[in-house]
Amino acid sequence: MIRNIKTQGTDNLVTIAEQFMLQGKITDIKAFGNGNINDTFLVTLDSLTDKHFILQRINTQVFRQPQLVMQNMRIYTEHVHKRLQNAPLNRRWEVPRVISTQDAQDCSIDEVGSFWRAISFIEDSQSLETLSRSYAAEVGYALGTFHNLISDLPPEKLADTLEGFHITPRYLQHYNEVLAKTSVKTSPEINYCWQFVSDRQTFAHILENAKAKGLLPLRLIHGDPKINNVMFDVTTQQAVSVIDLDTVKPGLVHYDIGDCLRSGCNPAGEETQQWESVYFEPELCQGILQGYLSVAKAFLTENDYIYIYDAIRLIAFELGLRFFADYLAGNIYFKIKYPEHNLARALVQFKLTESIESQETTIRAIIEEMQ
Repeated sequence: MIRNIKTQGTDNLVTIAEQFMLQGKITDIKAFGNGNINDTFLVTLDSLTDKHFILQRINTQVFRQPQLVMQNMRIYTEHVHKRLQNAPLNRRWEVPRVISTQDAQDCSIDEVGSFWRAISFIEDSQSLETLSRSYAAEVGYALGTFHNLISDLPPEKLADTLEGFHITPRYLQHYNEVLAKTSVKTSPEINYCWQFVSDRQTFAHILENAKAKGLLPLRLIHGDPKINNVMFDVTTQQAVSVIDLDTVKPGLVHYDIGDCLRSGCNPAGEETQQWESVYFEPELCQGILQGYLSVAKAFLTENDYIYIYDAIRLIAFELGLRFFADYLAGNIYFKIKYPEHNLARALVQFKLTESIESQETTIRAIIEEMQ
């Protein structure tokens, strides 16, 4: 018996899932994960080999050219599979693979024009929403391995599927435009956010200015390496994969380093309601950077190290800015569970930024010790 078929108002999930090359019959489909952008489902099969796969409806309001997302994913996965064949790692490491449709396409378009794709599932693995010290180095290793495996793939090979993604000055410009035409009731929380952004208008340009001066090179990045996109083996507790490859594109590795540390070093988690208690944990930062640099030292430059602290601070601020702007605009980008959800998310990131700023000396010392 197949259950959960009408999840999120979709009553034709089985028909859609059957468009892809499957081994075995579908026995179950259910909503999966807690992503803010795409609709994701876990499909279960009565197969002796692949028992599950991921079915996703890509949010084409965010990814306006989903075919380019799939093209990037193909190029990335084929490159990394070839790298691993020629030089296998001495531990488990898996790369999600694109599952083709019955007619050898990367996607299936349903009768209402929705864009669906299927991706292999990383079996016997789990993700984390918050991090303990014992997992920190593994998270860093995962990101370092991801960067290392694509360090020889020229950035121009991949399309820029989200123009302006992680370009903080653009988010700031959008925020100011939204602010200029928005009337919203003030509150202590909203006033805090307004003042917080106002005080950091100049700082928003720091990485883009360094890139423009040629101090930081363009490389291929993951784009969204928050800790719940790192999968851990349920038995060994080692990192085995980095998933959610929609945002793999040219960029600065600092976007990834900053995002990984922003999400990994916040013990309260991104969805906490106790935003005033949010803080950045330096010990977790040290562990993540140790794991990252155990793999990534070979391709980092002296300038790369100089801007790591700024990246950590900036990406936390940037995400808070995006949440707050979306709240003011009427919650049109990020999926929400209640009207004030994006405001609550913004408060968490701004408080985290505050904590990062208050520990600048400590964080810079950690980075310097590892060079």
